[in-house]
Amino acid sequence: MSILNIILQAVAEGKGWAVMGGGIGAGLAAIGAGIGIGKIGGSAMEGVARQPEAAGKIQTMMLIIAALIEAVALFGVVVGLLILLLY
Repeated sequence: MSILNIILQAVAEGKGWAVMGGGIGAGLAAIGAGIGIGKIGGSAMEGVARQPEAAGKIQTMMLIIAALIEAVALFGVVVGLLILLLY
């Protein structure tokens, strides 16, 4: 069953706002994670360019922060999809 069929069925049943909210929430969580990880990567590259001797520490911190951002984004996407599919 495609997402479009789910949305159309939900709109027909009067659940359109919940479906749209779940989809928009999941999308915003994914977009926010992409922006956050992009900023982390750019800042880490800049930091390594400025202080190459600190590359190991910067890389370790970058990976930890990226993992935390991905965890929050995954939580947001799962909540959005649960709203989309279970409402």
